[in-house]
Amino acid sequence: MFKNLLLVSIVILISSCGRDTQKASESAGERSNAETLTEETPFLWENANLYFLLTDRFNNADPENDMNFDRNLPTAPMRGFQGGDIKGITAKIKDGYFTDLGINAIWFTPVVEQIHGGTDEGTGFTYGFHGYWAKDWTALDPNFGTLEDLAELVKVAHENKIRIVMDAVINHTGPVTEKDPVWPSDWVRTSPKCEFDSYETAVTCTLVENLPDILTESDDNVELPEALIKKWKAEGRYEKEMAELDSFFERTGYPRAPRFYIIKWLTDFVRDFGIDGFRADTVRHIEEQVWAEFKNECDEAFLSWKKNNPGLVLDDNDFYMVGEVYGYYIISTGKSFDFGDVKVNYYDHGFDSMINFEFKQSAEQDYESIFSTYSNMLNNDSSGFQVLNYLTSHDDSTPFDKERAKPYESATKLLLSPGTAQVYYGDESARNLIIEGTQGDATLRSFMNWEDISTNPETQSLLEHWQKLGKFRIAHPSIGAGKHKMISESPYVFQRQFKKGDFEDTVVVGLNLGEGSQTISVGNNFKEGAALHDAYSGIKTVVKNGAVEINSPHSIILLEEVR
Repeated sequence: MFKNLLLVSIVILISSCGRDTQKASESAGERSNAETLTEETPFLWENANLYFLLTDRFNNADPENDMNFDRNLPTAPMRGFQGGDIKGITAKIKDGYFTDLGINAIWFTPVVEQIHGGTDEGTGFTYGFHGYWAKDWTALDPNFGTLEDLAELVKVAHENKIRIVMDAVINHTGPVTEKDPVWPSDWVRTSPKCEFDSYETAVTCTLVENLPDILTESDDNVELPEALIKKWKAEGRYEKEMAELDSFFERTGYPRAPRFYIIKWLTDFVRDFGIDGFRADTVRHIEEQVWAEFKNECDEAFLSWKKNNPGLVLDDNDFYMVGEVYGYYIISTGKSFDFGDVKVNYYDHGFDSMINFEFKQSAEQDYESIFSTYSNMLNNDSSGFQVLNYLTSHDDSTPFDKERAKPYESATKLLLSPGTAQVYYGDESARNLIIEGTQGDATLRSFMNWEDISTNPETQSLLEHWQKLGKFRIAHPSIGAGKHKMISESPYVFQRQFKKGDFEDTVVVGLNLGEGSQTISVGNNFKEGAALHDAYSGIKTVVKNGAVEINSPHSIILLEEVR
């Protein structure tokens, strides 16, 4: 659907990892050893530092697109569009914000065209600022930007060695409003409402009232909704869209069933722009085989983009798909999700990873309990899998440290734990998660607190902590993908080791240490006389008798071998 878009020029694969904000014990302009290593370290989704943001609430770089479709009625607090856009994300990549934070993947909320009207789901009148109320999967919502803006975002991200993950919604359309008619009955159901006490009552139903559910189980051929046809004709692209659909169904042999239209529309973003992954929304509310079909088309589209754009390919990683199965405590329950009457292993149906709703509870434990448990589960040959850990998110009403009383501890536990890390926008700056007057998840979705980052010394100090840990993490696959082993309990010191092919990575980390001069055991991880660098303080030291002497003003050390 985007074939006529002129994609911009050849990507120059230059990392912008040279904006180190901590300069302790380093000469001016000298980059830390961790930053240098990122240039030669393989990217692994298992170790990714993934930044999740609400497109509308992150950064407004284009005020000219803030009002569209007469979405001007008063809304409940924090439930209207606030101006964030695709250009705003790109601007922060160019500024080096994500590179400084050690982010190597960005996931943003859906940017397809949203319903033009608004509705009240019981928490006040709301517009589709969040992006999960699709009206047209083939177009971008002008509040978020244009196709050219999206192309530029992916290009700039890849230039900075940052992968792009988009949000994929197949389960439902947007709500019905005066401006947004319900889709035909051979496309959607409008009842019953899900009860979540069995497989059927979680899948063959609507999530909430007035959220039409796509008939993803249907294999019946259906015509396009008249409202969509009328819209395309008014926009002058009906023939083009129909020709592409004809080509898709001829190539695949799929029936013209509702889910395959949407799969085609979503995978066009992969084929035409080279996005690197999808976060799949409301996974447990769709038949699991649909996700396998979706992943197959994503893989095909990603390979097609790589073939057509050989100069823009970052590496040989496959397309990435991570799923949201709400309330999935995967570390405790294992790879199969239990509906009560049916268990489903989504890893067998196209998913590389699943969002780990358990991590916020795991974070209540001590460091060693978290690290050893997660390492044992994720590195077990018989049950190993990938997870995406998070502490706060856009629709989790019980996040870890909602009051932002432990932001340093949050960073340390999230970024040093085995598994992929999801940083929710503003975690790094203690963005307020309690907004007076809001109802429901709106309290979690305030605008990014850029003013605090610019002017508040406490926020700046916290951000620096997240930056140091983030850059250390992406420089060392052993953090998220390696095997964990405690070296000493007091002081608490541990090692992580990772090996893949010819690449090997080992680090030693100490937490909750006393400040000042001390001797830290590094086990047998480094040779006698090896030069080590503490990526947190910038101090260099040498291994003597299996230990290092270090005099740091901090209670944390991040030891890596100087290369």
